[in-house]
Amino acid sequence: MRKRFYILFVARDAEGQLHKVQIPVYYLYVLVIGAAIGLLSVTGIIGSYASMLAKVSRFNQLKDETASLKARYSKLEQSEREKDLQVASLGSLASEVSALYGLKPEPILTSNAGEGFEAQQVGVSMDQLHALRSSALSGATMIAIGMNMSHPVSMNDWIRASAAPALWPVMGRITSSFGERIDPFNGEGAFHRGVDISCEYGEPVIAPADAEVAFADFMNGYGRAVILEHGHGLSTLYGHLSSFAVIAGQQIHRGDIIGYIGDSGRSTGPHLHYEVRINDVPVNPYKYLRITVARDFGIEHGS
Repeated sequence: MRKRFYILFVARDAEGQLHKVQIPVYYLYVLVIGAAIGLLSVTGIIGSYASMLAKVSRFNQLKDETASLKARYSKLEQSEREKDLQVASLGSLASEVSALYGLKPEPILTSNAGEGFEAQQVGVSMDQLHALRSSALSGATMIAIGMNMSHPVSMNDWIRASAAPALWPVMGRITSSFGERIDPFNGEGAFHRGVDISCEYGEPVIAPADAEVAFADFMNGYGRAVILEHGHGLSTLYGHLSSFAVIAGQQIHRGDIIGYIGDSGRSTGPHLHYEVRINDVPVNPYKYLRITVARDFGIEHGS
């Protein structure tokens, strides 16, 4: 026979009689299970509510971040537009200044008109403005303009021209020109590879352009001589000096003293033998002798 279990409740009434109430155990199971289900439901509701609050908080956070990103993007767009305008203005200014001085416009600055400036165009604009500013401050602009270039030139042409030995190394009279002449020692015909400039013994000789001293020593026939390398294949030679003011390997600037007039070597008297060489081939220095220098070494335009 199957056993049954009960829960027994005993209570005394007002008359003192005992009463017993029997409740089957499975009713208790039903009650406990119902309570557990209710508890789980309440817990689920609380968890759902907490999850909803977290989602709402995350949504508000994302909303704020989106608004912040939109604001930053708008500022970046405005900054980019301002940058394009500034660069376009700089490019226009560079082109106008170049045109004013007769320089050829950079092709990259005249392409894609109206489509905005690309990164390469920005770099070219800034480089051109920097080159214009540097050439003006260094005096290269004045020198290049003074060379009267008739054909359209570029900034690189200007830089090469301004680097050329345009100053007279000393003030004096040319006593022997470039080319064929009668050798003063043997009376025979000879080719003179430079010009002789007559001046007083001990007069300072200046560098006609920025350069590196390639040679400063005795040289056969030239006596004490200095050779300067100016770049772009240009070099200059100074012969018959009495003493040096520079040494080999030294970097010098236009107007610096490199030595002093003398009559060392194969010479008939105090003077400067001056040569200009292109790729080590002597050329007529006269076309480079465009700017004279006063005794206080202030630059003046000459022949």
